[in-house]
Amino acid sequence: MENDLPARLAAVRARVARACAAAGRDDVRLLLATKTQPVATVRAVLEADAAACAADPSLRPVLLGENRVQELVAKAPELVDRAPTWHVIGPLQSNKVNAALRWASCVETVASVDLARRLAARVTAPLDVMVQVNVSGEPTKSGVAPDEAAALALEVAATEGLRLVGFMTVGARSDDERVVAAGYARLRDLRDEVRASGAPGTADVVELSMGMSGDLEVAVAHGATTVRVGTAVFGSRPTTAR
Repeated sequence: MENDLPARLAAVRARVARACAAAGRDDVRLLLATKTQPVATVRAVLEADAAACAADPSLRPVLLGENRVQELVAKAPELVDRAPTWHVIGPLQSNKVNAALRWASCVETVASVDLARRLAARVTAPLDVMVQVNVSGEPTKSGVAPDEAAALALEVAATEGLRLVGFMTVGARSDDERVVAAGYARLRDLRDEVRASGAPGTADVVELSMGMSGDLEVAVAHGATTVRVGTAVFGSRPTTAR
């Protein structure tokens, strides 16, 4: 499987490049979702990425994202020599905040003022955060409701110790591309509304973390600046990380 990683990574990068070309953009980052992936596999893909970036200096190194703090704290020390940039991309419990902040440079899943305040109380330098929005309204998905997202974002943006950089969502689970696209367009409009407000702390609100292996092209077409990809690079998830 590890022998396939460079080709899989290159194929995903090519998909992102084609989507960017179609949208007339070149600003999309690739984040690899490492949930349940063994350290050896993550290391192999980081090595493949480093080789690709060395061959093509226009490429930006991949980001890494973890859903589970327990996996983040297990993997990050083993990969510190590769100096990856870690994002928290799953719900963050208050009792896991300290552990997450030891390794994560961005928390993409802020969905309450309480979590924002807990993060702010524990940082020693400004922390990048995103507001997670449940654009589809599906009960299985985390995030604040779209109608409440702008108000939450303004509170987060004004919280000392945090730097609001954008919004994150998980797209609708639907075979109808129009439904998925509508959710992504809604997030883009929210981002634009908050940024245009000129409220304190909103000047850096540019990011849209949305789109995964199956729908990254739709996300890029509607403004994604980061796409979160797992299976397209790693293949089917193992049941546990080792």
